[in-house]
Formats: sequence, C-alpha cells, structure tokens
Amino acid sequence: MLGAIEAGGTKFLCAVADEDFNIIDRVSFPTTIPSETCSNVFQFFDQYELKSMGIGSFGPIEVDINSLKYGFVTDTPKKYWSNFDFLGTMKKRYDIPIFWTTDVNAAAYGEKIRGAAINSKSCLYLTVGTGIGGGMIINDQILEGFSHPEMGHILVRKHENDPFVGACPFHKDCLEGMASGKAIEERFNKKGNELSESDSFWEIEANYMAQALMSYTLTLRPEIIILGGGVMAQDHLLHSIRSQFEKLLNRYVFTPQLTSYIVSPGLKGDAGIVGALLLAEKVKQGK
Repeated sequence: MLGAIEAGGTKFLCAVADEDFNIIDRVSFPTTIPSETCSNVFQFFDQYELKSMGIGSFGPIEVDINSLKYGFVTDTPKKYWSNFDFLGTMKKRYDIPIFWTTDVNAAAYGEKIRGAAINSKSCLYLTVGTGIGGGMIINDQILEGFSHPEMGHILVRKHENDPFVGACPFHKDCLEGMASGKAIEERFNKKGNELSESDSFWEIEANYMAQALMSYTLTLRPEIIILGGGVMAQDHLLHSIRSQFEKLLNRYVFTPQLTSYIVSPGLKGDAGIVGALLLAEKVKQGK
C-alpha cells in the first residue's frame, strides 16, 4: 500500500491506495495537539502494510535536508505544533521511504500529474482557505529554494473601500491577512459562504486575489493557475478575479485565455491527498 497524509491546520486526511492509485481507505479527523493527532494517524495506518508514504503538511515546515530541523513544523501560528518533529515521529513508527513537503506543494503536484494541469509543463496551485498558501510545479518538480514558497504572505495594495486592518499576526495586511477565510470571519463574524453573492465585499476579495495572481504571473510565469480552498468554492468569485486580473495586467504580458489560465482544481477537494499518494510512489522509486 501507498500511504498519504494531507495535514491541514484544521483537519488531517489520511489515505491508503494500491499501486494504481486506487484509494482503498481514507479517514479524516480534527487537528488537535500533536500527540493526539499522531495517535489517530497511527491507529489508521497500523492496519496496513505500507511501502512508502507522502506527507503534505501545513507550515511553515523545514524542507532543507541538511538542516538539523529537517522534517519539523517550524514557527507556525498553529498552537502546540511549533518545532514539532513531524517527519521524525512518522519515521520512528514506519521504517519506509517518506516524501515530505507542504500541503499546497502536494496539491500542486496532484493537479499537475492528475488534475487541471495535466497537459501543462508548469502550474501554480493556490489554496484560499483559513490561510492562503501556494505551490509551483515545473517539469514535474516542486519549486523550492532555500525553503518552500510562502505565497500567502506577499504584500498587496489596500483597497480604497476596505477599512479592515488585516488578520495576519505577522504582517497584518498581507494577502493572507486581507483575503483568507480567517480575514473574512474577523471582518463579518461569519464565514464567506454565509455572505450574499451580491455583497460588495466580494469585489474587494477579488481585487486582492487579482493583485496576487498578477504578481505570480509576472515573476513565475506559470502556464496555468489553479485556485482551490473553501473561500474559492463559489463560481462568482472566480469570474470576478479573472475580470480584475485582466484590468490590472492591462495586456502587459501574454497569458492564455483566462478561462483556461485561472481555473478551479480538476481534482476538486482531493488534490492534496492525490498529490501525497503520487509523491509516495515517487519516493518509493528513489526519485
């Protein structure tokens, strides 16, 4: 069996699949303290003989294999998880090859190999949920430098009709601070899906997202941008983002037709777990 963990800040999703990537079993449970959460992980995977595993984790995480903290969740705002040796804890339990990366990198990889970007050489996947994060795949390789990208924390220009100061504990009015699910809840004391489609806020949300996509387009030049996460689970927002992106870019560089350039995930909500399974196979083969 191949094992996969999509470790989110709100919930964990674990799955096992055969070598044809058919999911045999899966389970999800809330992300609580590390000891309790890992106990639930062990209870699930101990039922199976695993050949390898892929882990896509919320972050920030340490991905530098030469670091003494390789495999750790680092300075995360998620309570009790800072400086937790996630990968080491899994390796103590399962003596198998394990691929370690971020949850959004795993989702990006899933979309590149099996989802909306299957016919492209590069893609950018952005999740807009409780937080905002992004991953970039180029020629089937995850883009990482000194560490993994933190695309949710780029700075954006504040919308003239937005009095909100920002929800990010580190930067206040970065993209995540202004456009994440957490930012929406702090503004209105309700989730985005509880707001009316005609609420004027959605124009502000789309503007922040369009600013970010313009920056990614100019710096990374992906062939396709995929927008996932709970905040994006409404068609009207995707249309508005495309419209504002077109105005902001103002034909400065070429992009494909926007309906095929800025898109929803092909794997729907399974991008992360499918990506983690694909990465489990990749590490099993020594790649």
